[in-house]
Amino acid sequence: MARPKKQEARRADLVEAALAAVSEHGLRSLSLADVATQAGLTRGAILYYYDDLDELLREAHRAGLERFCDARDAVVAGIVAPQEQLAAAIREGLPSGPDDALMQLLYEFDVLAGTSELHDELVERMYLRQLATYSGVISRGVEAGVFAPPLSVEQLAMNLVALEDAYGLHIVAGNSLVTVASAEAAMRAVADNLGCPTAV
Repeated sequence: MARPKKQEARRADLVEAALAAVSEHGLRSLSLADVATQAGLTRGAILYYYDDLDELLREAHRAGLERFCDARDAVVAGIVAPQEQLAAAIREGLPSGPDDALMQLLYEFDVLAGTSELHDELVERMYLRQLATYSGVISRGVEAGVFAPPLSVEQLAMNLVALEDAYGLHIVAGNSLVTVASAEAAMRAVADNLGCPTAV
């Protein structure tokens, strides 16, 4: 019974090594050897757990998506007022700063969209999760009578996801003109002025 747990732990370590390697080398030039070096293992040892680099990247993206989206949804679910839910969704959806390795990985997949079926699949999965978070919060606000957007729920959610991605990309790219605080304030201002106040 101990062996499966040990393998699960090793696979989790490899996912973390992949995230760190992407942060250091970028996705375009990443190789299995880079991940192996980061993990302190041989390339062959990694292939014992994953068939190839794409499988490992798919797992790293899944883990990153869960960490990012599940964590945000949990924060939102712990709040009652839709206005405060929306403020939290915006805040939790932005990177913590330029050195946010997890968000760097997720955005790198966005940049590579269209270059392979793998990248397209992962980018679409991320987008659907973001869209679901915002759509859910806005719908609850409309139902509660505290939101009255001039756009459809779907259109407003799409715009918030687009803003989140755009500002997030500037933040992880190190653009000193776009801070986490200024991006959050700008997104909240847009929501406020589109009939979805972010404060009670």
